[in-house]
Amino acid sequence: GGGGREEGGEKGAAEARPRKVIEDPYETAAKTASGVVASGAGKTGGLYMPPYKLAQMMSGVDDKASAQYQRMTWEALKKAINGLVNKVNVSNIKAIVVDLLKQNVIRGRALLVRSLMKAQGASPNFSRIYAALLAVINTKMPEIGELLVKRAVNQFNRAYRRHDKVVCNGVVKLIAALVNQQLVHELLALQLCILLLETPTDDSVETVVTFVTECGAALAEVSPQALNSIFERLRSILHEGAIDKRVQYMIEGLYAVRKSNFADYPAVLPELDLVEAEDQITHEVSLDEQLDLEETLDYFTFDPDFEANEAAYVRVRREILGDDSDSESGDDDDDDDDDDD
Repeated sequence: GGGGREEGGEKGAAEARPRKVIEDPYETAAKTASGVVASGAGKTGGLYMPPYKLAQMMSGVDDKASAQYQRMTWEALKKAINGLVNKVNVSNIKAIVVDLLKQNVIRGRALLVRSLMKAQGASPNFSRIYAALLAVINTKMPEIGELLVKRAVNQFNRAYRRHDKVVCNGVVKLIAALVNQQLVHELLALQLCILLLETPTDDSVETVVTFVTECGAALAEVSPQALNSIFERLRSILHEGAIDKRVQYMIEGLYAVRKSNFADYPAVLPELDLVEAEDQITHEVSLDEQLDLEETLDYFTFDPDFEANEAAYVRVRREILGDDSDSESGDDDDDDDDDDD
């Protein structure tokens, strides 16, 4: 109701921006706060848009190249990606990968990366599942894997500088899972441990123990010398005795895990071993390099070549999945677990 009244009162303003577009409410808030858009923009007025309503509105738009239609497809893409990522588990991961590839994940690569990182942040113990899913997509579209690796490294650096132990411990589980899937070079693992053990604190040593527990098996295989150097450093920290008893016990526990050859912590579980080693594309990212996080990809932008790019993705999809991939994946039931960021 309010929107109509506003349009009547501001005829000139309405003509200045003739196309009203659907806007994600959180996005609107962020952009309004940063001054990117004027407040009050957005067709849904900051309200939640149910998927069926979105589909209805999309079918009512004739101009498939219009900004309005493009934004609607962007919202639908975000919903579909979030719904699939929220559903993934060990038993359905192969089907979820196929359904994700049916979506234009090149256009929505930052949406997929954000969705995976948000899900992982909420459930760090599922890191291996999210890394396995990314490992498959990375073999086809390495730019997606690289973007997530860069953002994970950035997230670790920020959490480390802020002494945010919870985020630190969560994100090292993700980085460990990326090392295990050979998505990221093991040099990063070594750099991370060196940084954390340079001036050891209870928290930093605990983070290393978490990290090495998760990816020690992979490091033992690809870089045993690096792993030895980490354990030597931990041994000297133990002898210095400056850290809390609880953390000393954790180091001793890690030595026991190593003695068992990480039997309880294999690098990759058989059911998540979905990629041949020679097919994997490993990204070399360093802790101290300037990283381009490509944050503009997180937001809707008008694409003058939208239809050509959509057609190009259909060709890519057919190449990866075969011609029968044209039947739309059923993602109408994803609206219930869509907790947009």
